[in-house]
Amino acid sequence: MSELSKLIFDDAEKIVERIEADEMSGKTVMITGASGLIGHYLIACLKHWSLGKKKIKVIAVLHSEPAVYFKEFLDYAEAKIVRGDITDHGFLTSLPDADYIIHAAGYGQPGRFMEDQVKTLKINTFSTFLLFTKLNPGGKFLFVSTSEVYSGLPKPPYKESEIGTTNTTHPRSCFIEAKRCGEAICNAYRSAGVEAKSVRLSLAYGPGTKIGDKRVLNNFIAKGIEGKIGLLDQGLANRTYCYVADAVEIMWRILLDGKEPIYNVGGHSKITIGDLARKIGGYMNVPVAFPETSENAMAGAPDDVSLDMSKAEEEFDKTEFVPLDEGLKRTIEWQKILLRR
Repeated sequence: MSELSKLIFDDAEKIVERIEADEMSGKTVMITGASGLIGHYLIACLKHWSLGKKKIKVIAVLHSEPAVYFKEFLDYAEAKIVRGDITDHGFLTSLPDADYIIHAAGYGQPGRFMEDQVKTLKINTFSTFLLFTKLNPGGKFLFVSTSEVYSGLPKPPYKESEIGTTNTTHPRSCFIEAKRCGEAICNAYRSAGVEAKSVRLSLAYGPGTKIGDKRVLNNFIAKGIEGKIGLLDQGLANRTYCYVADAVEIMWRILLDGKEPIYNVGGHSKITIGDLARKIGGYMNVPVAFPETSENAMAGAPDDVSLDMSKAEEEFDKTEFVPLDEGLKRTIEWQKILLRR
């Protein structure tokens, strides 16, 4: 097993030790966006379960040619890769039926999801509708939404009973409104008796990102590898990060055992963007530079992102989270290996 896949596989081993997955034995699990950050860990968990003789059939749906290390998670008889455009009607209708569907397709990077706003809308609405037609009777569906649906609220941490106040003219409306609509689609099917749930994911990070990922934390590490971390603004905004293994553990619990329609999925590692840059710079022994003004800050970025995690923590007895320092070290290690390839 390669260095890259082993980093994820080791984390996945700890996840599966905490999850009771017997009900998936002999069933089919479909994951869209399988080669993304979350998808890597979901697929790695399924590989672990396959080694434990659960015999789960896996359909990994992705758009582009997967990396060699990713294919190592799907090198067994019950798993297969299906490539295509998740917004193409013909491709979607050609997909096989499944007992469990996790719809995790779409970019989590603001720069990427704002590039093609129509596609961002279609992935979370049109594609969600059609994926429900692929769910076998009695199956379970998980839609990966976002904490951005809370945009405009003044007082974090945000609860699942709340929702944001942004207009459809907001710079990120293609993403925010698409995710809100995706949640509404899930709730409509839920009212018709389908076991469908949504997770509002916030700032997951860790091994599994690709070269060129422009999310703040990953961008800082990439700049650090080049020798200097430069910020676009003063870095005063607050972020609360969640190591990807913690996020995926909670998501499996929600898919298999969750009773509620919507769950927050986030962490407890709160830090300003400026302090995050300093911390990463310290680990990588590189200088950190701040601009004199914030005129180059990304449009629509929230001042604070923090979720109330009490619902998931209490329902699933989730009390331990990977500390930011430990998660950062593993993420830096991932990117160093990735970028030297």
